[in-house]
Amino acid sequence: MKTWVPKQADMNEKWWIIDATDQTVGRLSTKIANKLRGKDKPQFTPHADMGDHVVVINSDKVKFTGNKWLQKKYYTRSRFFGSLREMTAKELLEKDSTQIIYKSVTGMLPKNKLANKIIKKLKVYPGSEHPHATQKPEALNS
Repeated sequence: MKTWVPKQADMNEKWWIIDATDQTVGRLSTKIANKLRGKDKPQFTPHADMGDHVVVINSDKVKFTGNKWLQKKYYTRSRFFGSLREMTAKELLEKDSTQIIYKSVTGMLPKNKLANKIIKKLKVYPGSEHPHATQKPEALNS
């Protein structure tokens, strides 16, 4: 019995486009993370990058359920004492709406070197315009 290992020729990367208008952040991020890792493909292998490219548009129109716009906090810090900064989801949406999607998807990826390579395949834009029309992305039904 032989173990099948995916080769570079077995990879066929596709481009997907997702409209984030009125979609819940968690459910949207789960779909994105699965496409980026390639978990929807039959040749999925956990140690290999088998995923596709994902373009997310209208990130400024995502929604949270409940009262998370005011209750959900995002934290940043530098290496210095007392540098902890706190920001609510509403403040982060006003500052940079793409970071809400990036942070959510990054939290759903494995914590290893492969995740750094996978997250580079995610492109998020606040409006409906994007520069990836030449790749002919297919719309992901949501």
